[in-house]
Amino acid sequence: MTALCKLWVRLLPLLVLLATVKPVIAQNAPLPNDVNSLFNEARKLRNQGNVDRAMDHLEKAVETAERFEDEKALIDAYHEIALLYLRLDREKDTQFFWDRASVLLEQTAYPYGDAIHTYIEAVLLHRGQQDYQALFMLGEAKKLNNDRNFFNNILLAEANVYLSLEKFDSATKNFNSLVVNTDVFESKSLSTRAHLGLAELYYRTQDYEQSIKNGESALAMAKENDFFEEAKDANALLTMAYEKVGLYNKALENNKNLLGLKDSVFNLEKAKTEEQTADKIRDNLKTQEILKQEKTIQQLTESQSRSEITTMLISAFLIIISLLAVSLYRNNQIKVKTNDLLKTKNSELQLARDGAVQAMEAKTNFLSTVSHELRTPLYAVTGLTHLLLEENPQEHQKEHLKALKFSGEYLLNFINDILHINKIDAKKLEPLNMQFNLRKVLNEVIDSLHQSAKANNTKIILDFDEDIPGHLLSDPLKLSQIFMNLIGNAIKFTKDGEVRLIAKMLKKEGEDVSLYFEVKDNGIGISEEKQQKIFDGFEQGSVQINREYGGTGLGLTIVKSLLGLFDTEINLYSKLGQGSSFFFEIDMKSVNDLIDDIPFEMAHRSYNFKGLHLLIVEDNKINQVITKKMLGKKDITSDIANNGEEAVSLARENNYDGILMDIHMPGISGEEATIQIRKFDQTTPIIALTAISLDDSLESFYAAGCDDVVTKPFKPEVFYQKIGENILDRASTSNS
Repeated sequence: MTALCKLWVRLLPLLVLLATVKPVIAQNAPLPNDVNSLFNEARKLRNQGNVDRAMDHLEKAVETAERFEDEKALIDAYHEIALLYLRLDREKDTQFFWDRASVLLEQTAYPYGDAIHTYIEAVLLHRGQQDYQALFMLGEAKKLNNDRNFFNNILLAEANVYLSLEKFDSATKNFNSLVVNTDVFESKSLSTRAHLGLAELYYRTQDYEQSIKNGESALAMAKENDFFEEAKDANALLTMAYEKVGLYNKALENNKNLLGLKDSVFNLEKAKTEEQTADKIRDNLKTQEILKQEKTIQQLTESQSRSEITTMLISAFLIIISLLAVSLYRNNQIKVKTNDLLKTKNSELQLARDGAVQAMEAKTNFLSTVSHELRTPLYAVTGLTHLLLEENPQEHQKEHLKALKFSGEYLLNFINDILHINKIDAKKLEPLNMQFNLRKVLNEVIDSLHQSAKANNTKIILDFDEDIPGHLLSDPLKLSQIFMNLIGNAIKFTKDGEVRLIAKMLKKEGEDVSLYFEVKDNGIGISEEKQQKIFDGFEQGSVQINREYGGTGLGLTIVKSLLGLFDTEINLYSKLGQGSSFFFEIDMKSVNDLIDDIPFEMAHRSYNFKGLHLLIVEDNKINQVITKKMLGKKDITSDIANNGEEAVSLARENNYDGILMDIHMPGISGEEATIQIRKFDQTTPIIALTAISLDDSLESFYAAGCDDVVTKPFKPEVFYQKIGENILDRASTSNS
């Protein structure tokens, strides 16, 4: 073996030399900000029908991405060009650029690029009349990315596939969810295409009045925003719909508009220019690809002389490997026996893991069912307690009723915490991406905890960095839950002191913002030995602390789990007797071109409900009685529907000021009943009253047509406030 080692030492410098003559792969340089601007401008021009100008912007984006060797930006550019060719109905060219992106995606880990790639494949399948495969691919795309603009385009594509399959209820739900949307980039375009989809849907189902209504809305928005293609489609649909209802003058007018759009010299020249631009860019990119291949061939030719040296070195290396193989053979025999043992152990571990997964699923389903089912009797407890307190009980009875009310609210908070953790464990929660004002969110949290702080004689102080942008993109609901738990926890353990909420901006680069948050208190503090377990479920430091201060010990567990959804973690600094500090960082996006919100102001109004007549949709008899009595306390009359079918029938036959809709009922659900009611009644406010379960989604309630959601059991003041906001406030706004 000594001679073998000497030979290896002599060959090593040659092998190193061989490695150094390989071409150096350039590292991806940071992409200039103007490339994103090119994408945004191209999207805007595409929606307006200015395809040739959009093509010019995307060609510049390709050149810049190649110059800076940014593969992700190049993938995005190819995808945008593919979508542009789809608008021109040139599927073959779309397929060409989709294939170019496929090659790059095989070499690059890029989840967003994979999502767009799958979305384009789904649209191509739909155009090829493979609708069920298209639906499957849209579902796969949705799993890969939760960007709001991307999600909205998925909804629109799904709606068009449902329409093609004549699944009209599903298509209606998707289109309605896009009629009014908060998309940052394509709000008007999405809304216009949603109205067009509804116009075609209602035309197919022979509801010509609704078809005309949506067609006119689409046409108005298309004219306002210069959406050329949408204007043509709207005129075509309106021509057919007006003809069906006998309004032939209207039909003729829209037909003339359609012919004018198609046959004008400007539009003919525009179409010709678009085709020429599309051909030019396709040919340019194909030419560039050929040049790249020729360059690669030239490099291979130049390296041919080096290949002879490489062959000699490889031959020598193979001799060394052959000699080493003999010595490795014996070691392999030992490894075979060891691997057999490891396989056995791995099988045992796999069985144990599968058992643990099944146990976790069983626990999740059990806790979800129990927490959901407990809400029905708990609604009866809290509702009846409220009604009894309203009926002037005797003083000794009042104390018992207040204790009962406190116990009911405590149990409700406990159930909510369990359900929340259960949703996170079951991966039912994902962070949203919506526009909001951070200062307003923090002020709302502080205001809601004001009474708790007052009871402990504790001040809540907000230290807010004025450099933080007024408009951010993230998930304000989950942020509110995080701060509710942290500040509520700090108040609980701080008496005659202060709780300080700090929000600071660490850095801002373009739209990317990094923020630092801290919740400090000067309360009882946490000992070092207890800090390690404080984020575990049902931990509060000690049994004595639990008995003195109460609570479930789940608040910090929820905070830790929620921050995990944002890819960040909670940190703690505390000294016993001196207070605690919980701090973390979160990355967000800023939106600087929006008008600032009206300054934050909480408005708790008192309403005069007398004269209102509502429909209560509820299958539980006790809940019917309680809800009806609570409404009667405010001089509100009501009818009762025992299930979804009765609700649809009563809503069709009567005029109600509002509908209180339970979601979980036998027969058709409250969500399905709402969809059916919205087919003939678009204006009556519908408030969902539901004990939300693990599989429920607030987005689906709103998409079905609900105006608001109140979770059972609810606080009476919240219940009355929601009725006032959704019925009385809306009525006064429409009258003014």
